[in-house]
Amino acid sequence: MTAVLFDFSGTLFRIESTRAWLRAALADAGLDLPAPALAETAQALTRAGALPGGALPLRVPEELAEVWETRDQSSALHRAAYTGLSRQVPLPDPGLHDALYERHMSPDAWRPYADAAEVLSTLRERGIAVGVVSNIGWDLRPVFREHGLDRFVDTYVLSYEHGIRKPDPRLFGVACAALGVEPGRTLMVGDDRGADGGAAALGCGVHFVDHLPVAERPAGLRPVLDLVT
Repeated sequence: MTAVLFDFSGTLFRIESTRAWLRAALADAGLDLPAPALAETAQALTRAGALPGGALPLRVPEELAEVWETRDQSSALHRAAYTGLSRQVPLPDPGLHDALYERHMSPDAWRPYADAAEVLSTLRERGIAVGVVSNIGWDLRPVFREHGLDRFVDTYVLSYEHGIRKPDPRLFGVACAALGVEPGRTLMVGDDRGADGGAAALGCGVHFVDHLPVAERPAGLRPVLDLVT
């Protein structure tokens, strides 16, 4: 292998819990909820699937079905989909729905998996090119910079910047072209077998990791190093 492509959410980074997300947005707005109401509201937001990178919605309202299916194709669609889901849950202030969306794009809302820096730096030492290929509606580069991982990434290919989303093989093709590598000598690493598995149609190797909380997956990326030797 001469290159490795990584997914973002659930692969290299994990979003904070829904409760922490809600608590941070409330604090930024100068608001508070009693502990029982905070827990109940966080659970309702989880069921709604309102946290990008968190749990999928148990049910997508009919009026949001179309925007949900195309959410990763533009920043406007992404925002509309997730704020639409959050608006299914009553909040103390209507402005909190947009505040929650803004919060999830903050580097403080994300934690890298414990072995992410080790794996990325080792790939760099071995001369292996690294790309990030993500279905997303906003610029994740600041997250990598804030956590010190940007220096290990050679290219970012984000669905909203190209108007196409995984599993479309074209998105992986953009990444391979940007790195100047052949798909057959490229490994795609992700947590979504449907989306990330689309790289196989281009001829890439594919390796899956589990989308677990950071504390529960301390070494899930390390097998990648054995696959590129």
